[in-house]
Amino acid sequence: MKKFLSIALAAVVSVAALAGCGGGSGNYTANNTEFFIGATGPLTGDTSSYGISVNEGAMLAIEEINAAGGLNGVTFKYDMKDDKSTAADAATGYDTLFEAGMNVSIGSVTSGSCDSFASKADEDGLFFITPSASAANVIENRPTAFRVCFGDPDQGTLAAEEITKDYTKIGAIYDTSDPYSTGIYNAFEAKMKELGVEYIAQSFDAENKKDFTTQIEALKDCEVIFLPIYYTEAGLIAKAAAAKGCEALIFGCDGLDGVADQVDSSVKNVIKYITPFNVNSKDATVAKFVESYKAAYDGKVPDQFAADGYDAVMAIYEAMKAANVTDPTISPADLSEAIIPVITGADFKYVGATGEMTWDESGACTKVPQIVVLGE
Repeated sequence: MKKFLSIALAAVVSVAALAGCGGGSGNYTANNTEFFIGATGPLTGDTSSYGISVNEGAMLAIEEINAAGGLNGVTFKYDMKDDKSTAADAATGYDTLFEAGMNVSIGSVTSGSCDSFASKADEDGLFFITPSASAANVIENRPTAFRVCFGDPDQGTLAAEEITKDYTKIGAIYDTSDPYSTGIYNAFEAKMKELGVEYIAQSFDAENKKDFTTQIEALKDCEVIFLPIYYTEAGLIAKAAAAKGCEALIFGCDGLDGVADQVDSSVKNVIKYITPFNVNSKDATVAKFVESYKAAYDGKVPDQFAADGYDAVMAIYEAMKAANVTDPTISPADLSEAIIPVITGADFKYVGATGEMTWDESGACTKVPQIVVLGE
């Protein structure tokens, strides 16, 4: 009920406050002949690998849906605008997509951009399910905001539980300048306190992320080092550990997907990370996605972000199918009212490349994590 009241309120506010200017559900007059899924993501810049992967996964899903006849005879179109991982470009991209007739969305790829995107979606009552924006505030108190990926706090809690099963000499290195890293670390810290387990923490920031000699020196006697960071810095840390003779297990979260390309033969440390997607899985659904992706993109192997993008589109499609949506001119607010009770219903689940998923009214996704060991 909270969701529908909020959607209705958002529609009223946007009609009253936004009539006559760009955006706002009151101005939604699209004459679509196809259902339109919009998105923003970094297609250029330092984080472009994430956006490109999500975009490719999403486009593959659209291709498969349309090849199978679309939804009730209506096909889908999809467009991702380049937001360069900035809030301002995500807001501009949202406006462009909304004015072009976007009915529904997979939001933005990175958390900062998606927070900006989500604030506009909230005003318009537009449903989105982000593939990879994991910060808690992206979906918090936003009734039409959902996600496919794990939330940052979930990963921190899971990591603490997993690490403390087998180790007592524990270290952690996190990025104080990054919301993804601090969000996971804060949850990890809280869980470790709850478990009564001591550990040694080291940190870095955006201005100091090239040399990790000092951090490794402080943690060289640890059995395991937790890295709630992205793969680029994780690779540098692994190399620093090898250079210092530190044999600690490197344990990370989904941001470490891609670290294999950042390490060399000098790194003998075992590297593990939490992920919803294992490209080497023998599961039939995963294997089918991997083969389809490789066929579509000249043999390229999909990463977690590609799988997330694919699943975000497919989850929208399955929810719309279950809601029996037929009209491609449906407004975002009306489409939200149709699919939210379906996707949050007890009978709805989606099984995709990143596992079996269900959602509740918070917008959070429930799924079973996997622990991937690099090289296996």
